[in-house]
Amino acid sequence: MTIDGPTDTREPEADTPNYGPVIRQRRKALGMTLEDVAKATKLTIGFLSQVERGISSPSLSSFQRIAGALQTSLEQLIKVPEPYSEFVSKDDRQTYVLGKSKRLYEKLGPGFPGALFYPTIIHRPPGHISEHMEHEGEVFCYLLSGSLEYHLGDKVFIMTPGDSIHHDTSKPHYSKVLGEAETVELWVSSTPISDPKS
Repeated sequence: MTIDGPTDTREPEADTPNYGPVIRQRRKALGMTLEDVAKATKLTIGFLSQVERGISSPSLSSFQRIAGALQTSLEQLIKVPEPYSEFVSKDDRQTYVLGKSKRLYEKLGPGFPGALFYPTIIHRPPGHISEHMEHEGEVFCYLLSGSLEYHLGDKVFIMTPGDSIHHDTSKPHYSKVLGEAETVELWVSSTPISDPKS
């Protein structure tokens, strides 16, 4: 099962963080090929190549899987501190901006060794279309504001504030932001850590 990455070949915007060189450097330091990372993450080699060249940007879920395959964490890859506390104040949340669309991710918990769930608030701009995904795990999404068109297998759901969806991520899925306003989405996902050598 693979994730088909975007095919946009435009140059990344100058003010958008480009983590591709960091990912490539870590991969080469481990002596891994793009094929090794693709097998471990179930992402396509073409998409991973675009990520490394700064042409495409992965979702937070895919970024976490890439980091896991590279035997590290997302925070270590993008050089942000990893303080641990069971309690996280709203003023102390870690945030990340990914992609040309400048998706904003608010990390609601720092995680811990053995953690099974990853809660996040995601802000997505009008018209944004997520990656087409199909992988192990499960996900829960609660829409706080805006409108989403959520594709799950052969079904399509129109989500408005207060709606939620919870499903096995082995079903093909992706979503699109509808209307002229950004969406604010609460996500809780499981992200299995893959053995990069398996």
